[in-house]
Amino acid sequence: MTETQPQHIPQSSFVDRAMMWIGSTTSLIVHTVLFTVSFALTIFGVGLDHILLVVTTAVSLEAIYMAIFIQMAINRNTYSLKEVEKDIDEIQEDIDEIQEDVDEIQKDIDKIQEDVDDIEKDDDKHLVYGEKTQAVLTGIENQLQNLIRDIELLKNKRE
Repeated sequence: MTETQPQHIPQSSFVDRAMMWIGSTTSLIVHTVLFTVSFALTIFGVGLDHILLVVTTAVSLEAIYMAIFIQMAINRNTYSLKEVEKDIDEIQEDIDEIQEDVDEIQKDIDKIQEDVDDIEKDDDKHLVYGEKTQAVLTGIENQLQNLIRDIELLKNKRE
């Protein structure tokens, strides 16, 4: 079969209606009545050989048409299944692409996490450096205060 549905398999057509009717209770009743009437013709003098010939011919023709209808339904279902298979393949391709995108996003997230970790380490270093600087500045301030006090003492001694 080709990619598109063949024109000789119509959708929701006579074949669909015939298949629905053949499989119905109405069909069963109609066939039962026809067979009963056919064999009842013997009452009116129609020979059983003629009745059996007509009924056998009718049943054979009906079986041929039913086989054709069934094959047409199978062909349509096969086409439908191929379309579904094609859709499933496309969905699988989409899923594969999405998985690749998710993998790339995960890599980006990992890189960002590494950058955040580096920034945190740098911040910790700056914090430690800042604490050391603060300690040095405090030490210098204390020394300056001691120097100022010593200078004041020296000034006071001179006076």
